[in-house]
Amino acid sequence: MDTQQVSAPPRAPSAGVVHINIRLTDGYTIISNRLSQHRGLSLLAIGLGAYIQSLPDGWRIGVKALAARFPESEVRIAAALRELEQHGFLRRTRVRVGGGKLATRTESYNHPEAAARGRERVRAAAPVVPAVAAVAPAAAAEPVAAAVPVAAAEPAAAAAAVPAPVSLPAVEAEPVAVAAAEPVCVPAPEPVPARVPVPEPVRVPVPDPVPASVPVGPVPGPRLVPTPTAPRKPRLPLPAPQQPTVALYAAAADLLAGLSKTAPLFLLSEEDVRGLVPGVAAWLERGARPDAVRAAITDDPPAPLRHPAKLLRHRLATLLPPPLPAAVPVVPLQNCDDCDRAFRSSVPGCCRACRDARAYADESCLISA
Repeated sequence: MDTQQVSAPPRAPSAGVVHINIRLTDGYTIISNRLSQHRGLSLLAIGLGAYIQSLPDGWRIGVKALAARFPESEVRIAAALRELEQHGFLRRTRVRVGGGKLATRTESYNHPEAAARGRERVRAAAPVVPAVAAVAPAAAAEPVAAAVPVAAAEPAAAAAAVPAPVSLPAVEAEPVAVAAAEPVCVPAPEPVPARVPVPEPVRVPVPDPVPASVPVGPVPGPRLVPTPTAPRKPRLPLPAPQQPTVALYAAAADLLAGLSKTAPLFLLSEEDVRGLVPGVAAWLERGARPDAVRAAITDDPPAPLRHPAKLLRHRLATLLPPPLPAAVPVVPLQNCDDCDRAFRSSVPGCCRACRDARAYADESCLISA
């Protein structure tokens, strides 16, 4: 087995960013990837959050102070601060200062989830005063009010209940002893212990890691479709041959009828073939080969293909090749009447040499006379 060379330096990636890092000893700030790679924050909010975390305590980070420091407007900076506050990286509260004034206290967090769990833990550990503690003294005071003696009222009631003494000799009325009412003791209610809410753990969604071997392609953008009221470009007319012939129209009709053999999506009706024949005949007249015409009008059709005849009409009009260059006229060959040599001329007669000889002979005769 081959041993892996652990001392070999790693290969640099062929594409993407390559970090050239130098060890810093001063002037740096440690920033969490929770901020620098946050999916829900804008690029302005991420940069502003990194700048705020690099500032010392007590530094002013109001909207006007940040707008004076950076070229962005106050509206964009305020929106970025709201984004940071919404995702927990920033917390702004109003506190009272001396002189009855209010000031804004801003707290910056590099780990919002851990800070939220700490606040919940402190809130749960705070002592909770039961609501019935203030009612207990009033309930304990009730026996004092109930212990008021009612002996003054009871003798009158007893006297009304006992009949008046009859005047009999040697009969004496016995005194009636009325016992005083004892105070009623009402037991105080026991305080009900308040339930301490147990903080639930905050679940932080962890994104699925993207495998390094799978290349991530660009996200396709939205397909731009014109509105129904947008002005449309006028449709080009179907081309027609300059010199139509029966053989040319027959070859065009055979080409259109056989399109379904190589391209099954282009199965045309008889009426469609009859309407498209002049366009194909114009292509054939301009020197296009039948296989080149078939490939130009049927390759790469849209999906789904709803109107094949309309697509063929559009391609025949927009992809029409230019006409062939005009052929140079060929001058026919003629035989000279005097020397019987061949020369090119549109009319029969003598060649140039024989014409010159005849002209010279005529001039000599004139001189001798």
